[in-house]
Parts: sequence; structure tokens; C-alpha cells
Amino acid sequence: MPTRELPLLPTAVVGSHGFPSWFWTALEEIKKGNYGVTDLRETFDDAVNIAILDQERAGVDIISDGEMRRFFFVQNFYKRMQGLEPVEPVRKVGLYAYDSPPRYRPVGRIVVPHGLGIVDEFKYLKAHTTRATKVCCPGPLTLTIHIQLKDASIYKDRLELCQDLAKTVNDELKALIAEGADFIQIDEPSYAIVPGQLKDYIDLYNRCVEGVKAKIALHICFGNLASRPRGKRTYRWMFPELFNARCDQFVFEFANREMSEIELWKEFGIDRELGAGLIDVKSFYIETPEDVAERIRETLKYVPPEKLFINPDCGFFPVPRWLTFEKLKAMVAGTKLVRKELEG
Repeated sequence: MPTRELPLLPTAVVGSHGFPSWFWTALEEIKKGNYGVTDLRETFDDAVNIAILDQERAGVDIISDGEMRRFFFVQNFYKRMQGLEPVEPVRKVGLYAYDSPPRYRPVGRIVVPHGLGIVDEFKYLKAHTTRATKVCCPGPLTLTIHIQLKDASIYKDRLELCQDLAKTVNDELKALIAEGADFIQIDEPSYAIVPGQLKDYIDLYNRCVEGVKAKIALHICFGNLASRPRGKRTYRWMFPELFNARCDQFVFEFANREMSEIELWKEFGIDRELGAGLIDVKSFYIETPEDVAERIRETLKYVPPEKLFINPDCGFFPVPRWLTFEKLKAMVAGTKLVRKELEG
């Protein structure tokens, strides 16, 4: 459990923060090889500092490092894996979408000798805030989304590849605990994108968190590249199998689905905490505090207040920084309205 005292209805983020404009320019120069080691460190540290500051100024209770050292969610992790070679994207023109990112294929068994780098991300975050924190780590299925399997002599199927990466994730989580992390979120949007094997996916997830003693959240969304979903936007088919996931909290999106399926919490008697997505990160509409309060009140019809955390639907990576900040402020302000009502 987080060691810091949290208010009723704690506000949190799902992970990523909106990039400031200068950071996009810097990333282009970095790709060209125009930055030295010190330049790189300063650039990424400054980007993380901005994400921390924005969350703190907005009043968010549980913050992240904004995932500013990552790019397009999982792309940076492939650089840390041995046994991969790049493959050309299948589409290079037009709007950037799910068929645009670089792909990779195994040339041998994949190993990650120096970890995923999330431990270093957390150490920096911990050193630069006094607020409660949440650390986000992609699960093994999601880590494989841009890996193509063509050679059955290396991996017979995706599940076998995921088994290797589950051990990598488990090692990373244990190292995070050793550094003081007490709230960890596993991101697995791929459950909704590749339905039909949920039991295997839950088994993988449980391997990832085995022996990890912290508050554990499982985040499942429907994809958010360029603010577009990819999976069929329903959680219903995942229950009751999802109860077998050894997590304390489910982090689900509701705002951009007009609060669809919030009733599942009563229908299935779900006993976990809910990190309820009540800010639409796929929309440029800036919620008012009353919009947020209305969504919280609707959620409280199904979820006890002591089990409810308030957060956006997903990460803010596709959202401009200025809009990210405005939405976070609205989220916090709307939550405060309902807290006053509950505390009477």
C-alpha cells in the first residue's frame, strides 16, 4: 500500500503525460544523432521535471514520471532487448496509426540483460517529488505487440515469447520494490485487442506479479495511439475470468465510452478497487469540474468510495501538454466537489 496518507477518492494518472512542444523538436534532433550524452540527460530530465510539476500544480495525489523517457508506449523497450532485428513498417505514408510503427522479429531467444530501465525512471521520480507515486510497466503481451513471429524454431507462438518476457517483468518489479516502489500498475491493453485467450493472459500476468509485495493495479484499455482505440470496447467478456488476476485494483476507461459498463461492478460483485477513467483523453473537450463530479457520482452508485480512485481513461501521450494540464485540473476540482459532499 502507498505509505503516504491519501484522501478519500485519491486522484491519480494512468501513466504518460502530454509532451511539451520543445520536446518533440528535441526528439527529432536526438534521432539525427545531434545530441551528446549530457544533452540527452538534460533533455529527458527536464521533460520529467515538467510532468512532475504539472501534476503537482494540478493537485494530483498520486503522480508518475509522465513516461517521458519512453516513446510510443513500448518502442524504447525494444532497444533494451537482445535477439531482435528491425523490420520495415508496413505503412509509411498518411496518418500515423497502428500499422505505422517500426516492427521487429526475433533472430534468437530474446533477453533483456540490463532490465527495462523502469527502475532508473522510478529512482529519478522518487528523488524529485514528495507526493505518492505510481510506477507503470507494460505487461508481457503488450511488450510483444510490435514483434513479428515468423520463425517457429525460435518461438512457436506469441505465448511462448510472452513467457520469457514475464520473467523480465517480474525481475523489474522486484527491483522496483527494492527501491521503495509501493504502487505498481501493469499495462495490458492487448487483452482487449487480442481477445479469446484470457486465461493464458491472466496466467502470464500472475507470473509477472509473483512475489511482488506492493499495491498492484492492472490497467486494461482499448488502445490509444493517436487517440484512436483498437480493440472492441467492452470489458464484459473478461468477467469472471479477470477475478483470477492477483491485483488490488483494476484501471478501466469509462469517460470516452459514456460510462458504459460501470454497472459491471455490482452485476459481478467486483471486490477490487477501481481506478475509474473519468477524463476523456481522446477528446479535446475540456471537462468542467461539474462534469467530473457527475461521473464520480454515477460511479459511486456501483463502487464504494473507499475503493474508488479517480484518473483519466488512459495516458496523456496523444494529448498536447496544455490540454493535459487543463484536464488534470478539472479532474482534481471535480473530485474535491464530491469529497465535500461525502464528508458532509
